[in-house]
Amino acid sequence: MSDLNYLTKETLAQMKDELNKLKTSGRAEIARQIAEAREKGDLKENAEYDAAKEAQGHHEAKIAQLQTALMSARVIDAKDIDISKVSILSKVTVTHMGTKKTLVYQIVSEKEADSKLGKINVTSPIGKGLLGKHVGEVVDIVAPSSTFQLRIENISA
Repeated sequence: MSDLNYLTKETLAQMKDELNKLKTSGRAEIARQIAEAREKGDLKENAEYDAAKEAQGHHEAKIAQLQTALMSARVIDAKDIDISKVSILSKVTVTHMGTKKTLVYQIVSEKEADSKLGKINVTSPIGKGLLGKHVGEVVDIVAPSSTFQLRIENISA
């Protein structure tokens, strides 16, 4: 995976908001849970305390993960996208050569990926296969369960 994390302005704002919530209200809630569990007695045999401490560890790991993603974030604006080839944030219309179905994908970062909305991760088999290709090219996509071909019909921002 690339060291840079390409995002839209909207996703960057969502990530910053999520980080702020995790650092403030999220940490406060975990601290409250730990305090409640402490009040219940012996910490050696206190399952609630152990669960709260484990939740705290997961919470702090999520904060660290978000901070790392934000440090490597680069904002891309749709007007800056080179539509002569498939790149991050491109919208790509493809035809599946086996089924003849036409599909539209937007190549996005891992954080923005949502297959239901046609937003596919740049590091996914389809994302990797399409990246850097031009209109008219037929691309072999090697997925874990199959291999298939997509023809690039159109690229837009």
